Amino acid sequence: ERRGGSGSEDGGGGRWLRERRCGRPMAGESTPLVRGNGKRGSDDGLNRDLGLARDAYQNNDLELSKLAHQTKAATEEGHRTEGSMIKSVVFGGLDGILTTFAIVSGATGGGFGTGVILVLGFSSKLADALAMGLGDALSTKAENEHIRKEREREYWEYDNYPEGEIQEMIELYQNRGMTKEDAEKVIRLMAPHRDFFVDVMMVEELGLQVPDDDENPWFDGFVTFCSFIFFGLFPLLSYCIFPLAFPDMTTHQLFVAACFSSGLTLFLLGAIKSLFSVKRWYHAGAEMLVIGSVVCFVAYSLAYITKAIVGVDPNELA
Repeated sequence: ERRGGSGSEDGGGGRWLRERRCGRPMAGESTPLVRGNGKRGSDDGLNRDLGLARDAYQNNDLELSKLAHQTKAATEEGHRTEGSMIKSVVFGGLDGILTTFAIVSGATGGGFGTGVILVLGFSSKLADALAMGLGDALSTKAENEHIRKEREREYWEYDNYPEGEIQEMIELYQNRGMTKEDAEKVIRLMAPHRDFFVDVMMVEELGLQVPDDDENPWFDGFVTFCSFIFFGLFPLLSYCIFPLAFPDMTTHQLFVAACFSSGLTLFLLGAIKSLFSVKRWYHAGAEMLVIGSVVCFVAYSLAYITKAIVGVDPNELA
């Protein structure tokens, strides 16, 4: 027996944030409704400005909520692409800076010099970025293929035994609290619209959102790769710049500078990440700062303990 998926609370942010990467919701967002004859990304005909609606929710502003429902937001092509790209930038950047920061912390805890830290940092950063970018693209591509295969099966079932699909949806809506009469009325009205009905079934019955035809997982993977590389540089900048300006700085002083630059970047990325969730920007920024601090502490402590147990002489590799 197939069971319907469920969504979580909707996130805040601007109008474009409703558009989801890979056509599916991310953490902190609810499953989107299918719009406009089963086609997403087009004008849904709703007389509501979603950006104002979210602002009203965040600020508990009833008057703004009324205004949002009276104002029709203009639909522009590229909103979904923009939202998808920004999410790739944010989450790729968070992984990049945390991974590199962990390497820098571990190497410093192990007592290694600036040269070793730079070699480990740059070499691992490139390899990790490639792995993450390719993994992102391939996993999204595989998931999209699975969703489209399920959609083809639903089309086949609809074309060959529509009454069975209709009864499944009626039972599903009954399980969600509707009476049999109301559920049958809703589903019978929906059933003649083939594309719309099948896409609603995908969401309600299987918890799967059909990706757009023009979706490109390889582009998202490339953006993730570039973001990982760019933000992964911040923990290493102190070791590249400060020794030129202040040749007398010790490795631990450089590490303190790296902690400061990494912490600031983590807070900013966390604040941007709040646009995809219900958290306030300062809470999300502080959360990422705490995560980065934990990563730093664990990597530094384990390297320090391992050095003491193994008896590695860092001066041989400095």
